Amino acid sequence: MRAFLVLFCSFFLLFSWGQENKGVAVKRIMKLMGTRFEITVIAPNEDIGYINIDEAVSEIERIEKIISSWDTSSETALVNKNAGIKPVRVSQELFGLIERSKRISEITSGAFDISYASMDKIWKFDGTMKGKPSEFEVERSVAKIGYKKIILDSEEQTVYLSQSGMRIGFGAIGKGYAADKAKELLISKQVKGGIINASGDLTTWGTKVTGESWLIGIANPLSKDKVFSWLPVVESSVATSGNYEKYIMLNDEKYSHIIDPRTGYPTIGVNSVSVFAKNAELCDALATAIFIMGKDSGIHMVNQIDGVEVVVVDSDNKIHKSTGIQFDKNQ
Repeated sequence: MRAFLVLFCSFFLLFSWGQENKGVAVKRIMKLMGTRFEITVIAPNEDIGYINIDEAVSEIERIEKIISSWDTSSETALVNKNAGIKPVRVSQELFGLIERSKRISEITSGAFDISYASMDKIWKFDGTMKGKPSEFEVERSVAKIGYKKIILDSEEQTVYLSQSGMRIGFGAIGKGYAADKAKELLISKQVKGGIINASGDLTTWGTKVTGESWLIGIANPLSKDKVFSWLPVVESSVATSGNYEKYIMLNDEKYSHIIDPRTGYPTIGVNSVSVFAKNAELCDALATAIFIMGKDSGIHMVNQIDGVEVVVVDSDNKIHKSTGIQFDKNQ
């Protein structure tokens, strides 16, 4: 699941609103893209704030109509329908998102892969599984996955899934992209500050009404009601992936509901990953990828990417971080 940034997960937001004639904070919680969105804006008054939020919602709904694999009229659904048949011409917006997704697949060695949607669902996380599926079943479940099978033609602006039965899906990047686009729209409307929280994919701009920075509190894994440290989030984004609720125990081993698209097996060894970067889209994708890659490989990768940081909570509830994260326990 996409973890909310609250105390019982890895992170939570501290909202502290002041007035000082600098405007008001207006917040609305709603269901968009099949999940919970929480949009907060700093506005001159409540009426304008709610108008701003309505504009953000319209933008998110517009994006969903492009990237939804369940909407049969969407561009994404048309690409999937023509897998193994023919290339499909798409909008520049969708082409660009797929192009960036493939680049992330390359730097994560396939741990992130939008063709994961081709996976056969053989793992069940509803308590009914009593043992692992066979190796043959696992291999067959991922046979159609592979970002290199997504063929892009920049001149024709087409997308071709080269194997019949392939599918692409944006579950691990779409909400972050939508949050970025909604933020971009609100900034263009002169909205001075706000937060868009797309079920744990969060992006901020500006400041609170008081002029203070937005803060993310890192909960102590051994004591969920206590904050280990505070981190400011300035014109930045964060996304969290966690296995707090959806997992299975087999032979005393905990398996996350997040499946490695390269192997077909659930991930182990990590409880949560939170990625910090300028764009929510990148945070969203890397949080999933690092969860799959594991603590050591994931942190090593992040340490080589400018402007990206990560905090990993392992299966023993120990906190690990990239080199740019500075914890301030007294903040």
